[in-house]
Amino acid sequence: MNQAIGHKRWAIAEGYIPSYGNGPEPAFTSHETACILNTSDLDAHIKIWIYFEDRDPIGPYQETVQAKRTKHLRFNNLKEPEPVPLDTDYASVIESDVPIVVQHTRLDSRQAENALISTIAYPVAI
Repeated sequence: MNQAIGHKRWAIAEGYIPSYGNGPEPAFTSHETACILNTSDLDAHIKIWIYFEDRDPIGPYQETVQAKRTKHLRFNNLKEPEPVPLDTDYASVIESDVPIVVQHTRLDSRQAENALISTIAYPVAI
């Protein structure tokens, strides 16, 4: 591919990480993931903000997705500036300095019959 695809700002309006799961860890740990695709020739410097119903946002969390690579960022693993709280509804905004594509995935393993959902994030025009 000769040119970057995607957008520089994305929103995921839904997020929730259960505090428990069913099955061996880490494979069956309930989680939220932002799957990020960077097709550009430049590294993507990512900033993520987490929004809540009843408190101020936290962030930015900062990550890098190398040029012409993909990275799956588990929200469970975001630690700085603070861990994303469990058992709490949230939404997120992801910004990049180069165009990227973002897909949202959740594994909910609270029951033995695990549920996996995935959807494209919402691209926000700048």
